[in-house]
Amino acid sequence: MALWMLRAGRHGEYEDRFLSTSRIYLTWGDTIPSDARGFSSRGDVAQTLRDGWPDASEGKIRNHAGQIWAFLRTMKPDDLIVVPSKKTPDLHFGVIRSDAQFDPGVEPDYRHFREVTWLRDVPRSTMDKDILYSLGAIMTICEISRNDAEARIRRMLQLRSQNSAPATSLVDTPREETATTFDYEELALDEISALIIRRFKGHDLEILVEEILKAQGYFTYRSTPGPDRGVDILAGGGDLGFGAPRICVQVKSQQSPVDHPTFSQLLGTMQRVGADQGLLVSWGGFKSTVMQEVTRHFFNVRLWNHHALLEQLFQHYDSLPDSIRAEIPLKRIWAVVPGELNESA
Repeated sequence: MALWMLRAGRHGEYEDRFLSTSRIYLTWGDTIPSDARGFSSRGDVAQTLRDGWPDASEGKIRNHAGQIWAFLRTMKPDDLIVVPSKKTPDLHFGVIRSDAQFDPGVEPDYRHFREVTWLRDVPRSTMDKDILYSLGAIMTICEISRNDAEARIRRMLQLRSQNSAPATSLVDTPREETATTFDYEELALDEISALIIRRFKGHDLEILVEEILKAQGYFTYRSTPGPDRGVDILAGGGDLGFGAPRICVQVKSQQSPVDHPTFSQLLGTMQRVGADQGLLVSWGGFKSTVMQEVTRHFFNVRLWNHHALLEQLFQHYDSLPDSIRAEIPLKRIWAVVPGELNESA
């Protein structure tokens, strides 16, 4: 058996579809012919890509052909699958339950699929660093095989180990070529996220959010730990906070996504304290019932998941007090942006 990583789009645009349908999809769109299960070899896939991408390098052709072939033929039922979330700080783990299937009646990105049984979500911060490093590969589809990863994940998920022959290599390019191709930004974000969770546990995350708001120019009030009736932070414009906007903030440091009752509580608290706008910060993200309210409350409520909080941290880092920067010591570096060799179509 094997452990596979599959990305649900560069921005997580396919993630909800993966989870709600209990399927994973070959999201290469019109690049793939009507039914690619008829390919007899990776060479057939590569030739189709050459025809569709006449200006693409041979390296890119081989890389994408390897990923597509892995989805069509190399993956097997009972293999493990992990989908890194772009919406929460989680990894979605599941078990592949079918060979590649084809549905001609849907959009191109969803025509080729495999059935999956989703097992559970695991916070990235709880994963061993070497496995997280492997998950930093920038390819859309990748076998994770280093350091006995598949057996370790099965033990973590309390699944019975499977005995089988070693899985086929994913691509026919030299191993050292793929081994060093990682998304170093994602790896850095994992380390920063883990540090924040350690240094700002529980109610302490409110301290970080308050300091970011202060760096944005707001005058703030933060409730002491304990029953706060839905008020974690109040923020207002002007030197004394009497100006607009007047913001009521709730901060949730839990790893799991918050649900609609939490959102409704924020709306009620905003009315009670006379706030014009609300900010709901949830490290673990938001359930779909909350995301459905985004359009309706666009002009009076903002949602920050852990990605949004990190963006604000980076944007205002230089204006944060020394005490916060000491807890989160960061340094800007220059790095080469990965090319399109391993990017999905």
